[in-house]
Amino acid sequence: MDNTAQIMWGVLFSGIGVSYFIYGRKQRSVVPLCCGIGLSVFPFVVTNTYLMVAVGSILVALPYFLRGRFNR
Repeated sequence: MDNTAQIMWGVLFSGIGVSYFIYGRKQRSVVPLCCGIGLSVFPFVVTNTYLMVAVGSILVALPYFLRGRFNR
């Protein structure tokens, strides 16, 4: 894939990350808060598009599978 795909995936995952961060902060839930921070930061670090999609998909799905755990 090319640079345009990396930018588009990065914007998508960062947007979802900001949403998770805001949700986690308002609900005082640790998992969405940490996933939101991770989703907002990792596109700057990962340069491989396929790896970016894999890691981003895992971070997007993680709060669903860990819901109800690690809450205050």
